[in-house]
Amino acid sequence: MKIFFAATLAFFAVGCVTPASAADISIALGADVTSIDPHYHNLTPNNNIAEHIFETLITKDARSRLKPALAESWRAVDELTWEFKLRRGVKFHDGGDFTAQDVVFSLDRVPTVPNSPSSFATYSKQITEKIVVDPYTIRFRTATPYPLMPTDMSTIFILSARAAKGATTEDFNSGKATIGTGPFKFVRYAKGDRIELARNDTYWGAKAPWDKVTLRIITADPTRVAALLAGDVRAIENVPTADIARIAKSNDLSLYRTVSHRLMYLHLDSSRDRSPFVTDKAGKPLEKNPLKDVRVRRAISKAINRQALVERVMEGAGISTGQLMPEGLFGYTSALKPDAYDVEGARKLLAEAGYPDGFAVTLHAPNNRYVNDEQIAQAVAQLLARAGIATRVDAMPSSVYFSRGSKLEFSLMLVGWGADTAEASSPLKALLATFNTEKGMGTANRGRYSNPKMDEVLTQALTIVDDTKRERMLQQATEIAINDLGIIPLYHQHNLWATRKGVTYAPRTDERTLAHEFRPQ
Repeated sequence: MKIFFAATLAFFAVGCVTPASAADISIALGADVTSIDPHYHNLTPNNNIAEHIFETLITKDARSRLKPALAESWRAVDELTWEFKLRRGVKFHDGGDFTAQDVVFSLDRVPTVPNSPSSFATYSKQITEKIVVDPYTIRFRTATPYPLMPTDMSTIFILSARAAKGATTEDFNSGKATIGTGPFKFVRYAKGDRIELARNDTYWGAKAPWDKVTLRIITADPTRVAALLAGDVRAIENVPTADIARIAKSNDLSLYRTVSHRLMYLHLDSSRDRSPFVTDKAGKPLEKNPLKDVRVRRAISKAINRQALVERVMEGAGISTGQLMPEGLFGYTSALKPDAYDVEGARKLLAEAGYPDGFAVTLHAPNNRYVNDEQIAQAVAQLLARAGIATRVDAMPSSVYFSRGSKLEFSLMLVGWGADTAEASSPLKALLATFNTEKGMGTANRGRYSNPKMDEVLTQALTIVDDTKRERMLQQATEIAINDLGIIPLYHQHNLWATRKGVTYAPRTDERTLAHEFRPQ
């Protein structure tokens, strides 16, 4: 048995790898996809699929560092202007030329997509003017200095202005408008089952090693692992924690791991005077929402044994946290540690807040989106019950969960946030900034948390070009929001993949499972 280890990527692979000649690959995905429209829902499974078909101006490597994609270079012309030099000779899948007009069209479309559960507008709202200098040069003007422009441009996929004009989300799901510049062409999307792709032989970059790709959606952990063991698929993502040891011992399989920038956290309804799923222990709705009280939110945090969640439920595949980013990524602050597990301290805080006998709440969670999501929710519920908060879990498929959550139907939610920008500005802007559609802030703030002081510091941070000063401001904003328990951080999960003999993968901090990065060996 061979063991492969790279400390800088914090991953290991175990197993033998032998040459493979098959030109096709089938990969099992562990989370459902809600749409093929790359602007509809800012959700990691959707973005993962989009990255095969479409491209952004700037992309990221396995450690979330920026690198050129459809833009060959970028620079700040002045404090309010960013310029992007576009790659020449790029063709869309239908043979059309890629130009600056496609960039303008794509950015204009982002905020107009109907019924978006989580909009990409948070990454485009800062642009006040788009200037096409020539077909391969575009400039973006902003109202204030905005250092995150390159990072934001790594999140928005570029569409063909001709092919996608007037296209609906369903037109992308059917394939009618699914024309990109990426390494694969769209073939078929069978909702809840699979996405089929074919290699783009006119791709401007390195050609993918696979002629055909089948991305199978297998959300049930045992079924996904069984498909790998049987050889029905050659790779899987979201390796179930219960199977880590088993896979690591196999000579026919390889395991890959790295720490994710995904934060698992609790979102609380901290704005409404009455909350729909908060009652007394007899089931009578409370006239006053206890989640608005920071002492109650702190009690919930203290009642949760994060280390037990990581060690027992996640079986070591995570790192407990008290903040937004894992150590080593932009915006991590040493000033924040996870709240110590303290049941008596939690009970005391509840009594101080006027709930000596506690209360009851429903914790809503997905059951097919994150690693062990329903099990984590059940464990959290048991921990809260020990502190006097009777907690019922209502878990459901992610397609239903996110739709209802975006309509603010819940009081307490288990959610995960992958910081696509690889820095604290992403969760601060999306999860904790005061909800404001005009500014593109709080786009995923499903608890409607609001702290004017945090907003002020964040707004200032987003205008600072000096990285050192900007990180300091992001750390300050993080400390304000987390000390106020705007959300309750739980842990950063590990990203896990497994492959059959003859296929290798470099694990990524952004959770992307990219068919063109699996390699035959």
